[in-house]
Amino acid sequence: MKHHSPVFRALLTLAVLGLVALAGCAGPASRVVLLPQSKASAIDITVGNQTQVLDQAYQVASVSARGDIAVDTTTADQVQAQFPQLLLRQPAPEQRYLLYFEPGGSKLTAESEAQLTAVVAVAGTRPGGEIIVIGHTDRVGSLEANDTLSRQRAAAIRELLLARGFAAERVEAVGRGEREPLVATDDEVDEPRNRRAEIVVR
Repeated sequence: MKHHSPVFRALLTLAVLGLVALAGCAGPASRVVLLPQSKASAIDITVGNQTQVLDQAYQVASVSARGDIAVDTTTADQVQAQFPQLLLRQPAPEQRYLLYFEPGGSKLTAESEAQLTAVVAVAGTRPGGEIIVIGHTDRVGSLEANDTLSRQRAAAIRELLLARGFAAERVEAVGRGEREPLVATDDEVDEPRNRRAEIVVR
């Protein structure tokens, strides 16, 4: 079974190994339901020499014991009724937060310091989940200096999270410098919305 992208989640039911075995030999029937996410994508279902593409939410691929693939559609209500326990075991969707900094350094604004509490609360409900901190800068200063500053900002947030009790292996910090502005500006423009860290909680 080949996936174009992880943007859609496939809900695998019954005998998943019947789908994974691409040789096309006879086996137990299986079904795959494509669940919606925030961005569109597609998933290939391949068994033997047959391939079907699911690219719409709630499309269903059913694989017979002989390895034949049939595609149909279902609804959110039907999925909930048929697979309640599987839906409960799905990972929660990722959450994203933006925290902003004072100019020229790694000190959060007062508003963002307060918002960090919300980030900690959400991350605390997902034991073992990944937390990614991505630092950014405005365009004041050189590319090299802003690369360094963005890493320092991400590292500062990481240290705050570690101080709140999160395991070091859960929290990754990276810097993007001035390359990914939230607001496009000319060089040397002080733009507060670009002095930020994006936190992704998975």
